[in-house]
Amino acid sequence: MKTIDTVQAEQQVKENRHWRGILDLHFAKVNGKTFPSKAYSTSPLRVQRPFYPAAAPQNCQSVIVHTAGGMVGGDQLDMAITADSDTQALITTAAAHKVYRTQDDWAQQTIELTVGARAYVEWLPQELILFNGGRFRQTVRVDLAPGGVWLGWDITRFGRSARGETLTAGQWRSQTEVWQQGTPLWIDRQQLTGGTEVLSSYHGLAGYQVVGTFLLIGHDFDSENLSSIRKRLYGQPHTPGDIGLTQLEQGLVVRYRGPSSQMARQNFIRIWQYLRTEVLGRKAYLPRVWGV
Repeated sequence: MKTIDTVQAEQQVKENRHWRGILDLHFAKVNGKTFPSKAYSTSPLRVQRPFYPAAAPQNCQSVIVHTAGGMVGGDQLDMAITADSDTQALITTAAAHKVYRTQDDWAQQTIELTVGARAYVEWLPQELILFNGGRFRQTVRVDLAPGGVWLGWDITRFGRSARGETLTAGQWRSQTEVWQQGTPLWIDRQQLTGGTEVLSSYHGLAGYQVVGTFLLIGHDFDSENLSSIRKRLYGQPHTPGDIGLTQLEQGLVVRYRGPSSQMARQNFIRIWQYLRTEVLGRKAYLPRVWGV
């Protein structure tokens, strides 16, 4: 049985209507507090009123809402997020991001983040669900000033596995770049085509349907930090899937592949909370929209 979202998406394709959503979000420091000085958006994007958690009142939390419920081929979302010097902001999304099947066109999302000196920005969206036959292309570029810290993650599910759906058709492309004063700190390009061997290959997804990347750039780590993070990752009861940690020149990256987007998020939250409290000297909390 088709869901309401799926029916609406198919109707949108038939009528040849495509969304072009724009978001321009700017954080500034006003009287010692981070505040969204600009929050311009066009449908289907909008930003909820900022929230300041009691555990971290200096941290401005912004939630992006995609009112259309999902994307189809031909839709495009362009987001520009700027954080001035000394600001602290967490940006997340209100729900999972769905990409429906399409015949030809790509659904595209472009995210540009500018992180000022000594600013601390977290980009922690909820997972992407790529329906069988969907085509999605995402580009994320971060311009990081010296002294700034950017922490982000990305979780993708290929097919609606709860319904037994696998990715027999469709395409997914993801490109993430982090730059500092014209020097690349991290460049990561990934792509996947439905129905190919990489879905089952041990050197690909190994039969799993969920992949995730956790990335922090702008902070050095010592061996004790890395050892503590590994204990939190590998010291848990055994669950299906694989996870690995790699130290970078100015940060770290964690990769996940497994059967569950919830498992991926739980692992990433565990790392994120440790980094906040033990490495970055900030209090940990969970955004209320996550429902975990």
